[in-house]
Amino acid sequence: MAAQTDSTPNTPAKPRADIPTVETATTAYWDAANDGTLLIARCDDCGKVHHYPRPFCPSCWSENVTSIEASGRGTLYTYSTVYVNDLHPFKERLPYIAAIVELDEGPRLMTNMEDCEPTDLHVGMPVTVGFRPITDELTATIFRPA
Repeated sequence: MAAQTDSTPNTPAKPRADIPTVETATTAYWDAANDGTLLIARCDDCGKVHHYPRPFCPSCWSENVTSIEASGRGTLYTYSTVYVNDLHPFKERLPYIAAIVELDEGPRLMTNMEDCEPTDLHVGMPVTVGFRPITDELTATIFRPA
């Protein structure tokens, strides 16, 4: 997928720092997110689950990996409120909450907490998945307090 840019008349295009690179191994993940589904992967040899999408198991190196739908539930493992970020389009979203969520299935993933105030968050709180469009073709996986 080509890099996305934003521009207005009479200003040079700014590269978008929030556009993920979609590769063959991650296409199913991004397609599922567009449909409102969070996918993780399970190794059919050792049975362990993992996230981020990749064509091999990080535990046993097997290539016998299957995408499965995650429950979308987890706990807030850690978070940080970001007040300064000059990259486009993050600057327009300030402040935002960068977080790591531990899914009920076990894997941890980097995400953003949305629809909440930083003062309402605490480590260990239950969270649930949500989705936010990035472009017409891509959707971000985010989390909210449960």
